[in-house]
Amino acid sequence: MTQLDPTHCRQIEWLLSDVDGVMTDGGVILTDSGEQVVRFHIRDGLGVRLWRQTGRRFGILTGRDVDAVRRRGEQLHADAIYQGEDDKLATFKRFLAAHAVAAEHVCYVGDDLLDLPVLRRAGVAMTVAGAPDEVQGQAAYVTRVGGGHGALREVVEVLLKTTGEWESLLADFNR
Repeated sequence: MTQLDPTHCRQIEWLLSDVDGVMTDGGVILTDSGEQVVRFHIRDGLGVRLWRQTGRRFGILTGRDVDAVRRRGEQLHADAIYQGEDDKLATFKRFLAAHAVAAEHVCYVGDDLLDLPVLRRAGVAMTVAGAPDEVQGQAAYVTRVGGGHGALREVVEVLLKTTGEWESLLADFNR
């Protein structure tokens, strides 16, 4: 695990996150009718809201294509949603081109081997507790909590504390 550099963190314009294993605990519930039930943690929503309050952008990059992810992305006012993407590196490159952003200005949060190519190229790579050793080895930060338990919120908090922006965001809550 590498260390977070405050100067580099200030240059991050985008927070791009995997879903399964980061925004969820990675479990899938299938109903008798074949529907998939996905559980998200509410604190991630506030984290994304706070991130966006700083003028930065948020996006989703996931291998599965599930309507609940699109809906959650809309609730979070995601600026980009990429679903059903098996080749995450190719999609990451498309994302960079589509949004005219350099890889070093992106923090990517992933949790498994499929995320390694993007983690290696993103400006800041983060992962969740319980991720495989190979993934943790690429990460500048490993969350204390596992995916689906507020890990994305923790990522936002760590980034904003590293850049010195966290305290000013708390002012709204300390009235």
